[in-house]
Amino acid sequence: MPELPEVETVRRGLEPVLAGARMTRVRINRPDLRFPFPERFVERLEGAIVERIERRAKYLLMPLSTGETWITHLGMTGRFTLDGTQLGEFEEPAPIAGKHEHFSACATRDGVTTRIGFADARRFGFMGLIATEAVEAHPWFAALGPEPLGNGFSGAHLAEAFKGKSQNIKVSLLDQRIVAGLGNIYVCEALYRARISPLIAAGKITRPRLERLAVEVVAVLRDAIEAGGSTLRDFANADGGQGYFQHRFDVYGREGQPCRGDGCTGVVKRIVQGGRSTFYCPSCQKR
Repeated sequence: MPELPEVETVRRGLEPVLAGARMTRVRINRPDLRFPFPERFVERLEGAIVERIERRAKYLLMPLSTGETWITHLGMTGRFTLDGTQLGEFEEPAPIAGKHEHFSACATRDGVTTRIGFADARRFGFMGLIATEAVEAHPWFAALGPEPLGNGFSGAHLAEAFKGKSQNIKVSLLDQRIVAGLGNIYVCEALYRARISPLIAAGKITRPRLERLAVEVVAVLRDAIEAGGSTLRDFANADGGQGYFQHRFDVYGREGQPCRGDGCTGVVKRIVQGGRSTFYCPSCQKR
């Protein structure tokens, strides 16, 4: 599933086309994706102007001139097209045309009209329309923690959230109530950079180590966004190219390979935590 850097990359790619554009010729080709499309979705989106494109956790939010916000979650295989061209390349091909294109519309900005499509072969993505003033209180967003790239995220926040917590740090960081948008790949990478074992209880990590962890979370996300995200399976960015951050992974997907740490002779190990693969270096990442 695309993680925060991938969704942010898509947001930045769509912004030049959709921000300020008027939506016309809106069509949906089935009644639902993961969830049903909102009632009267076509009529409510038709003629609206997209004021801007935002991201909250792994959601794309597009406030409209109508007072509603158009929400999109990419799920596992959701992808946008512009004028019939897929927004990016994929390691694992998935059909984007025909029955797999579930939404289309025309977006007109500065006299230029672009056809927007959304395809989702597995249909784990979804779209919604929510009154803009009610977005923060909506069940999709109400319980989300601070954005890791926002001012509300810090070592102090982690220290407070993890106080007395016996759950391991890896699974704890994936809790969207603690940090919004962090996913498995970048948690593994951030813990490696901070030299913290994924096995340690979150509540036992000292404040200085949590301060460093917060810095590394921000750094790894920014590095990934700068590189265009990580192309894994079905993800594609929005400018016609793949993300290349995966070529810089220190531990993720490198089971059995030498640790890249200076002077370290350890080997990357894979374990399963909370049903997800964890990659780490037992030599570098101490409890």
